[in-house]
Amino acid sequence: MKNHKTMDTLSLRDQFPSLKRIHKNMPMIYLDGPGGTQVPESVISAVSKYYRRSNANFHGAFITSKETDTVIDTMRQNIAVFLGAEGPETISIGQNMTSLTYSLARAMARVFQPGDEVLITQLDHEANRGPWLTLRDSGINVKEIRLLPNGTMDYEDFEAKINENTRLVAMGLASNLIGTVNDIQRARKLTYEHNAWLLLDAVHYAPHFTIDVRQFGCDFLLCSAYKFYGPHVGLLYSRPGMLNQLPVDRLRTTKQMAPYSIETGTLNHAAIAGVSAAVDFIAALGKGNTLREKLLHAYKNIGRHESQLAHKLYNGVSKIPGVNIIGQDLTSPYRTPTISFTFEGKTPREVCTHLAKSNICAWDGHFYAIRAIEVLGLLEKGGVTRLGIAMYNTPEEMDITIENIEKLDKSH
Repeated sequence: MKNHKTMDTLSLRDQFPSLKRIHKNMPMIYLDGPGGTQVPESVISAVSKYYRRSNANFHGAFITSKETDTVIDTMRQNIAVFLGAEGPETISIGQNMTSLTYSLARAMARVFQPGDEVLITQLDHEANRGPWLTLRDSGINVKEIRLLPNGTMDYEDFEAKINENTRLVAMGLASNLIGTVNDIQRARKLTYEHNAWLLLDAVHYAPHFTIDVRQFGCDFLLCSAYKFYGPHVGLLYSRPGMLNQLPVDRLRTTKQMAPYSIETGTLNHAAIAGVSAAVDFIAALGKGNTLREKLLHAYKNIGRHESQLAHKLYNGVSKIPGVNIIGQDLTSPYRTPTISFTFEGKTPREVCTHLAKSNICAWDGHFYAIRAIEVLGLLEKGGVTRLGIAMYNTPEEMDITIENIEKLDKSH
C-alpha cells in the first residue's frame, strides 16, 4: 500500500525495542496506545544518557547542573514548537496532566466568585472534570454539557448553558474513550462571545494530529508526553499573561512568574530529556527546514497511515455478529483512530482476556471517562473494549485482531 510505504513502517518499528518482544512464541500487538504508547530507542537513550552524564539538580555553577538547565530549556522550546506556542515561556512542566489541572483549579477557586460558572462536559476524562467539580465547594456553579448517544457533544446544550456568568469552559480536544474530536472552533467562538476562558485537554489528540494553540485560541492546553512516544511528564501551555493572573500553589523559593510558578518541587529531569527526544523522533518522520515544518509533515504521514489502519480495523470488526461500535463511524472527520465496542454476551474484560491469549494488548473499562460510560448506559456492563492505533501498528496486526474477535464470535 503506497501510504504505508511512505511511512516506512518496517524501519519505524525497528526503532521500538518493545515491538521485538516475543511472548509464548508470538509477537506482541500493541493496541493499548490510548493508555500510553510504546517508546522508541532514541527516547530511552536520552533518559539513560542524562543519568549517565548529567544527573544533577538545576541552577548550579557546575557543569552537570548547567547541563540540566539546558535539558529543561530545550524541552520547553521543543514543546513550544510542538504546540505552535508563542515561546518556551508559555510551557510549564508537571508530574502529569491531572496534577497540573488540580493546581489550576485550586488557583481559579481563589479568583472566581460565588455565582461564577464553569462548564465541563459529560464526554471528558475525569482528569478534566474532577478538579473543576471541586470548585462547587467555593460556591461556583459547575455545569455539564450533555453527551449525545452518537458520542458527540450536544452543542445546542452548550449554547444554552454558556452565559455572562461563565468564567471557564474545560473540554477535551478528543475523547480517549471513543475517539470523538470536538469542534474547538465552535467552542472558541462561544467562549469569545461570553468572555470566558477556554481550557483544552489534548492528551488523546496529541499523538494523532498537529496542535496549534494560537489557531485554537485557547487560554490553557494540557497534554502528556507518554501518549506521544515519550516518558510520563505532564505539560501545560498557558497563553501569555494567563498563568501570572493565577495564585497557584507555590513555595517562596519558586520563581513567581510563568512558566515556573506552577512547577512544584524538583522536576523529573531525565524524563524531561526524553520528552525532547520524543518530539525529535516524531519530527524525524517528516521533511522541512524547521522543526515545526518537519512536525507538520510528519503528522500528515502519521495521519494517513493511522487512518488506513483504522478503516481496515473498523470495517472488519463492525461486520462481526454481536459487535456494537460505540460512537461515530469513520466517515466522520472528527475522529481519532480509536475504536471502542461492546460484544453481545461477553464483558469487555472477557474480550480483552481472549485477545491477550494472542498477545493483543487491548484495554477494557471506562478509561477514566466514567461519566461518559455512565451516560451511555455501559457502566454496569463493564464499559467497552478499546482498540487504539498508533504509528507503529501494521495492516497485518489489524487482520490478526479481526480474526481473533471473529473467533470469539464462533465460541459464543
